[in-house]
Amino acid sequence: MHITPFDNHDCRAIAELITTIQIDEFGVATSLEAQPDLFEIPAFYQQGAGEFWLALEGDELVGTIALKDVGDGVCALRKVFVKKAYRGKERGIAAALMETLLDHARGQGVREVYLGTVDVYHAAHRFYEKQGFVEVQREQVPESVPLMAVDVKYYRYTF
Repeated sequence: MHITPFDNHDCRAIAELITTIQIDEFGVATSLEAQPDLFEIPAFYQQGAGEFWLALEGDELVGTIALKDVGDGVCALRKVFVKKAYRGKERGIAAALMETLLDHARGQGVREVYLGTVDVYHAAHRFYEKQGFVEVQREQVPESVPLMAVDVKYYRYTF
């Protein structure tokens, strides 16, 4: 498995991986149309301190993670997804993606990273907390941080 920044990869494959997990696996009330950022990755994510990474097993896309720079040393963590067959502590793909993102953010001088998530991602909530994210109230998330309409839990990581 290797992690690489997005660079002219197939946006359709990325969107399919993410929406399959969101909609088919977890029944989240969202759609591809509600996530236009997936087809505008360089413009939406790869600006300032932002980046979008892919986890690849050979040529197979197995995971994603993204950092959106919203200014003033603040970023949003988005699109943390790993294909079901590749999840788990023993594989360590999510942890490797997160380590890549946090190392990058630290190197870019980011002060805080926020995220919003849905209530059904229980394993993800535990994962974020193990990685050092602290749950916060919606009111504590800066308005500049993009959230999805379905988000109900919020976290912050402080460097």
